[in-house]
Amino acid sequence: MTRWRTVGLSLLLGVCAGSLRAQPADALAPLGWLAGCWAEVGGEPGSQEQWLAPAGGSMLGMNRSLKAGRLAQFEFMLIRARFDGRLAFVAWPGGRNETEFVQTALSADEVVFDSGRSDFPQRVIYRRTGEGRMSGRIEGLANGQPRALDFPFVRADCR
Repeated sequence: MTRWRTVGLSLLLGVCAGSLRAQPADALAPLGWLAGCWAEVGGEPGSQEQWLAPAGGSMLGMNRSLKAGRLAQFEFMLIRARFDGRLAFVAWPGGRNETEFVQTALSADEVVFDSGRSDFPQRVIYRRTGEGRMSGRIEGLANGQPRALDFPFVRADCR
């Protein structure tokens, strides 16, 4: 390898390593309250959302909705720290293609993610609404009209 290639490779590796070090280890700490199991209010028993506690710059989640005792829909989810300091929410509804939403707001009780896309939903919002209660919300434009769906949850046993 030539000297310049070695220097260039060293610089590139240094920048990448610096980016990894610059990523705050506790970027997901404000969302620690989301970890655990949540039952959808008014949902059929077994309809729930579950989130693993923050670890390794990520939180893994899944959602399952039942109708008449049968699986109606499911979704795999990931919240991860990005190198720019923001969080990303990545969803695989029904196990299909992923959609990434980037954090636009974050507080102790709420996180808002936006996809920057034109198809519904454009935003995903998680909000702590009280002790053992939270709300999930998706919103945006559908066929040019504002649309929103709310999903109220209560903390539940994971069994």
